[in-house]
Amino acid sequence: MKKQAILTLALLGMLVAGAALPQQKVDRETKVRDDKKKLEASGYWHYNDLPAAFAEARATGKPIVVVLRCIPCEECVKLDDDVIEANAQMKALLDKFVRVRQISTNGLDLSLFQYDTDQSFAVFLLNADGTIYGRYGTRSHRTEWQGDVSVEGMAKALEGALALHKDYPKNKAKLAAKRGPAPEFAKPELFPSLRAKYTPFLNYEGKVVPSCIHCHQISDAQKELAIQRHQLTDSVLYPYPHPKSFGLILDPKERPTVLKTAPGSDAQKAGLLPGDVIATLDGQPLLSLADMQWVLNTTPASGASLTLGIVRAGKPKTLTLTLPDGWRKRDDISWRVSTWGLRRAALGGMKLDPNPGGQGLLVANVGQYAPHDLAKKAGVLKGDILVGFDTFTNPTREVELIAHALQVKRPGDTVPLTLLRNGQTVKTSFVLP
Repeated sequence: MKKQAILTLALLGMLVAGAALPQQKVDRETKVRDDKKKLEASGYWHYNDLPAAFAEARATGKPIVVVLRCIPCEECVKLDDDVIEANAQMKALLDKFVRVRQISTNGLDLSLFQYDTDQSFAVFLLNADGTIYGRYGTRSHRTEWQGDVSVEGMAKALEGALALHKDYPKNKAKLAAKRGPAPEFAKPELFPSLRAKYTPFLNYEGKVVPSCIHCHQISDAQKELAIQRHQLTDSVLYPYPHPKSFGLILDPKERPTVLKTAPGSDAQKAGLLPGDVIATLDGQPLLSLADMQWVLNTTPASGASLTLGIVRAGKPKTLTLTLPDGWRKRDDISWRVSTWGLRRAALGGMKLDPNPGGQGLLVANVGQYAPHDLAKKAGVLKGDILVGFDTFTNPTREVELIAHALQVKRPGDTVPLTLLRNGQTVKTSFVLP
C-alpha cells in the first residue's frame, strides 16, 4: 500500500510539473539548453551520445536503455527523468543499464531505431550488439496518457529486459524479429522533405531548436512521400495499431496483462480473459504495450492469425488472435501529430470531430493560413456540420474521409462538400492539392 502511494505521488508530481511549464513560459530554446546543462552535469546519462553508450555497454556487459524524448513538447508523455530517478525502485533498475538521453533524431540510425515516431517519449532496451530486448512508450490520445504508460509499467519493462539480457545470447533467435528490415532512408535527414533543412547534428552554437528533427517529422516525411508516390497504404496510414482497435484493454502498470476485452471483439473471440498475461505475440517476447504494437505494425492490413502465448493462473496457454481484412481501419489516428499534414492534403485543413448531435461531423477547426486554408477559401466555418463529403453522406469518422481523399482521389480532383449551418444547407467544394 505504501509503495503504491509513493508511485501515485510520483505520477501526480509529473502532472504538476507538466502543468507548471506553460505557466512559467520558458521558451523552447531555453528548455533544450537547460536540459542539456542539467543532464550533462549530473553525469548519470549519456546525452545525445549513442556511440559512447554502446562503447560503455561493450566494456561493462550492461544492457542499454535509450530514452528518446522531445523536450519542447508540452503535450507529450511526461515520465520525467527527475521523477523516475526519485523513485527508488526505478533508480535501482536504471543503475543496471547504460543510460542514454536522446533528445533529437538527427543522425539516428533508422535501421535500429524503428518505432512509432508520433510518440514524444519512446524507450529502447538494447544489447550492445544492437539486439532489441524491447520497446516502451505508447500514447493513444493527444494528452491523456495514463491508460497507456506508468512508472510501474516502465519498471516492469526494465525488469523484463534484464531477464532477457541474463539469458542472452541463448535467446537471440527469439529476439531477431524485434528489428525491422533495412529502411529506404538510413537517417531522418536523408528524407527528401528534410534533406535541405537539416543535418546530422544539433546546432548548439546557433539556434538549437530549429536544427532539431522531431520524432513526428519522420512520420510526416514518410506519409508525404507515400502521398507523392500514390502509395499511401493502410499500413502507412494506420501505423502501430493500438490493441484497443480490436477490443483489447491492457493494464498500464504491468507487462501486457488483460484488463478487459470488448464484447464481440476479436480479442474476446480469441479467448482472452482479464488477468491473462500475454507473454508472447507471434513468437516475440513482450515487455510492454509498445512491443505488442511493434508486432501489430508488421502484421498485414489484409488480416492474419497471430499466436498468443499467455499465462493464465500461473499456467502457460496458447491462443490465436484472428484479425480480419481491414482491421487497421478501426484504429484512431486523430491524435497523431502527423495527421495534421493529412488534414491539409485531404480535408483542406479542416479538423473534424464526432458531432454531439449525431449527424455528420463537427468542423472543430479550419486552417487559416496557406497551405492549410483550402477549406477556409471554400467558405467552411468552424462550427459547421459536415454531412456530405464527395460520395459520403453523414460521415462518422474523420479518418474515413482522409483515407478516401488520399487513397481513392487524386491531386486536382474536386471534392464537393455539404454543410449544415444554423439550420441551413450550404454546398461548396475544394480542389485537392
